[in-house]
Amino acid sequence: MTLEVIKAAVDAGQTVHWANTAYVVHKDRVGQYLITYLPNGNCIGLTHRSGHRLNGDEAEFFLVRSEDGAENPGRQ
Repeated sequence: MTLEVIKAAVDAGQTVHWANTAYVVHKDRVGQYLITYLPNGNCIGLTHRSGHRLNGDEAEFFLVRSEDGAENPGRQ
């Protein structure tokens, strides 16, 4: 997923994960996009300081389909 697609999905209320379902991308109260590790609540920015380069490979981000909860990792 590209940065733009990830942001659009989060803004649309979809659940975006990074690497596995323990990592969730979300937008905070001040408009920052973050990746949070659910087991302990630690988070990092979705991008490097430049705001243009993802903290992870595009292929590692995926959505969970809401109709059945199945993962869609976006890579084969």
